[in-house]
Amino acid sequence: MTPADRPDRAGPSKAGTDEPASTVELTPAAAELIRMLRLAHGPLMFHQSGGCCDGSAPMCYPAGEFRTGGSDVLLASLAVAGVEESVPFWMSTSQYELWRHTRLIVDVVEGRGSGFSLEAPEGVRFLIRSRLV
Repeated sequence: MTPADRPDRAGPSKAGTDEPASTVELTPAAAELIRMLRLAHGPLMFHQSGGCCDGSAPMCYPAGEFRTGGSDVLLASLAVAGVEESVPFWMSTSQYELWRHTRLIVDVVEGRGSGFSLEAPEGVRFLIRSRLV
């Protein structure tokens, strides 16, 4: 991973918390897919809800298409080489409470995920790998 592929390591932007920051990283494969999706769809965002089925996978949307609110936490603004703007990574507060002590690594695997995420037609899907921090 080049320095430009490294995510912004700022902590979660949830007002009034002093909890340790979760970090989000991208594998080189995820960064490459983000560059491809950015060219096709414009600025992007991620959201991970922690729901059932594919709801527990990170979903990639055009920026602003998924409405976030008080029940979501902004974990990182990911800097991706070749992408002008950062890519925000949001997570539902309930999921964040379960994963707040982990480093999240966004990766790509073959196979179809949710039809709601932009990569679905490509025959691949984003997924999270994690490490306890």
